[in-house]
Amino acid sequence: MPPGTTPDSPVFVISVAAELAGLHAQTLRSYDRLGLVSPGRSPGGGRRYSARDIALLREVQRLSQEEGVNLAGIKRIIELEQLVDELRTRLEELAQEVLSARAATDQATANVHASYRRDLVPVERNQALVVWRPKPRT
Repeated sequence: MPPGTTPDSPVFVISVAAELAGLHAQTLRSYDRLGLVSPGRSPGGGRRYSARDIALLREVQRLSQEEGVNLAGIKRIIELEQLVDELRTRLEELAQEVLSARAATDQATANVHASYRRDLVPVERNQALVVWRPKPRT
């Protein structure tokens, strides 16, 4: 991967991507048309592949050659894997939201407890108060 790029940076032209993936450039064009691997585009409209695209091309090739999965099946597998990734990301976001909400609740509870008056004594309401008065002497 070139310096200063991320795995999603579209930097490889189709000939380089084909060589890195061990495929023919026409195969990459077919995969793009089928929606299996959708590379970025240069301002002139040329395909530009990222390192993540190259890895995906290799996985498509592996599933096809080694596992015998047809291209429609591969497309479905890719879609499901992307959905799982999106759901994992959303789950992490929700977990962070829950942690933040718990922290806010704990802080609010602490603030309420800190505001209690210390000169008051809590009394349980389920107790009865009996006042004893001696009988007057007759």
